[in-house]
Amino acid sequence: MTTVSEPAVQRAVGGVGRAQGGADGVPRQTRARQPHPAGSTERDDVYVEPGLTPLAAREANRSAVTALLDSVGVPHFAVRGTSDHGTVVAVAEEHRERVLGAVFQGLSRYPGHLSVIDPDAPRPARPVSSRDSKAWRDVVAARILQISWYRTDPGRHLLLGHEYGCAIEFWSPHGTHLLAPRANRACWAVAAAGPHVLGAARLFSRFVSDWTPQHLAPALPTRPEFLVKCADDIVFPVDAVYTWVDGNDPAWQQRKAQAKGEVYHAESASDARFISRDELRYSVRSLHLFAPWIRTVYLVTDDQVPAWLREDVPGLRIATHREIFRNPADLPTFNSHSIESQLHHIEGLAEHFLYFNDDMFIGRPVAPHAFFTPTGTARYFPSRNRIPQGPVVETDTPVDAACKNNRALLSERFGRVITQPMEHIPYALRRSAMEEAERDFPEAWARTAASRFRAMTDLSPTSSFALYYAALTGRAQPGSMPFTYLQLAVPDLAERLQKLLDGRDQDSFCLNDAFSTPEDIEAQQELLDGFLHSYFPTPSPHER
Repeated sequence: MTTVSEPAVQRAVGGVGRAQGGADGVPRQTRARQPHPAGSTERDDVYVEPGLTPLAAREANRSAVTALLDSVGVPHFAVRGTSDHGTVVAVAEEHRERVLGAVFQGLSRYPGHLSVIDPDAPRPARPVSSRDSKAWRDVVAARILQISWYRTDPGRHLLLGHEYGCAIEFWSPHGTHLLAPRANRACWAVAAAGPHVLGAARLFSRFVSDWTPQHLAPALPTRPEFLVKCADDIVFPVDAVYTWVDGNDPAWQQRKAQAKGEVYHAESASDARFISRDELRYSVRSLHLFAPWIRTVYLVTDDQVPAWLREDVPGLRIATHREIFRNPADLPTFNSHSIESQLHHIEGLAEHFLYFNDDMFIGRPVAPHAFFTPTGTARYFPSRNRIPQGPVVETDTPVDAACKNNRALLSERFGRVITQPMEHIPYALRRSAMEEAERDFPEAWARTAASRFRAMTDLSPTSSFALYYAALTGRAQPGSMPFTYLQLAVPDLAERLQKLLDGRDQDSFCLNDAFSTPEDIEAQQELLDGFLHSYFPTPSPHER
């Protein structure tokens, strides 16, 4: 059996975490403070890795496995597997002995986890520590092996385990072809003597796009059979847009004090609407961790820049109100409806984009398919609530008044009545739909843009109107996703935040703050600081 050299093992496994390693460059082994995943034991090895993200863990495990294969001269190619979290590499059955020798020696030097995958089994096999002899029981005849090294961040908040591992598939000979041991997204066979080609990273995971930086998701050697454009591929760019204000900024406070116009409802001028709790920093982190397929993040501000933000890193751009407002007389404005009515004027904005309030977060890895279909249709998420019946009255909240105004205009134009507002989930928008809505309803749109504070005549452009307009013109459809809406002014806030943190099972969540009093804010902030840092421990590249 071929022997794997020690330098090759260290490069393959130790090298994936050398940035956090000890003096010898070997990754440190540690204990995670979270419960271990199913199938693990108290003695499991967990490797500390600064800058940890799901994509980084996935790529590190793939690099380690392929480096082991390279060290013993086994050719391999990437497969378009059915899991977006992990990766799959194929090897010819004739190389089984060398492959198993490399895997055994690599896991002996750097303990990890192993599972034998039977494609016909009713349930997937549970990962077992490579230190345990049971892990090796069925390896000799395995059709598929899944290998991983568990990773955690320095604060032990994230634990990324076996689902981010790399599977080795043994492809069997059949005439002039190699046959796959299980289904993948493209084909059952490849030409045995076929060429190796490079395939874009997005072919091997829907969590990656053509705009994900190549150092995070490099192109992989594969076969021509996997380069096909599948019906469920999303190949168009998706941007993200935030609106943000720092209500503690003295210059902004002065502009607000000098602004003319009446506030008809107390909620419109509530200080809680303008408090910056540093949510934006962590919301951007949530994109870095869980939506690395986003092309560009646009931050729309009133000539403000967060103190923590780096503007020299590609992938995030400030767009000021002065740049996007078509009528300069509408500025300054302190009305989110007004600002949202101008988002489609952002220069360079993609046709497909997600609009976030800064209190919205992605809660776990999601693909763009959660928000758009492969043909570009946007998904919207109707609330279980209902829009109050009747015309706008003075006792309506700003939200209800805007929904009623939306309903009246859309009913007149399309003969359809909307009955539901939207959940507080990032809004999947079509730029063309907003442009057309502004052209179709110029007076109502201009009136909303000119409202310095929320008014009874406002539309809610992004959170309802543009979504329903897109649906009624064939560009949007209803969808659903696991999400949580949490109002911060609740007595059991600590318990609810802990449940979110322990579960990590929501695609998105919103931490809304419309009704907090000054007395609430200090106690809430301490809870929020701990929660947000624990949930999103890895800084984005856009932080100083």
